Amino acid sequence: MLAGLCRSVRACLTGVVSSVIRCSLPAIPVPHVASHAPGPVLPVRAYKSIVQMALCGPFRKKRPPNKHMDGKPFMKGIVLKTLIRKPKKPNSANRKCVKVRLSNGREVVAYVPGEGHNLQEHNIVLVRGGRCQDLIGVKHKIVRGKFDCAPVHKPSK
Repeated sequence: MLAGLCRSVRACLTGVVSSVIRCSLPAIPVPHVASHAPGPVLPVRAYKSIVQMALCGPFRKKRPPNKHMDGKPFMKGIVLKTLIRKPKKPNSANRKCVKVRLSNGREVVAYVPGEGHNLQEHNIVLVRGGRCQDLIGVKHKIVRGKFDCAPVHKPSK
């Protein structure tokens, strides 16, 4: 019922009226102040009116940027050490990883995708974000075919 009401309100508010309301009503959560409640005051995700709910839509949680790479999608780094990691249960394998010092000075563990690699200590690699779901603490991947990391070799038939 509430969704139908929101749709009808949204349909009614067109043109100048909707732009005025959209500009005047910010989509900021209103903090809930309760003087009798013990503990810290937590913000309630509530809009002031149904019109604001209809225009702004649901709350979206903002993802924090990648803290190791300063919010950048790719970073250059130097291989410090090659590692072999064991995945979480129920998987069993030996995953090839490398410890990398990024250009901002931080050290991270990155997964090397594909079969086989040529990485050694002091090689320069390109690191991108992206977890390896079954490896604990591995939140980055190496980009194959960039700098000193060779592309995946596909055998010819």
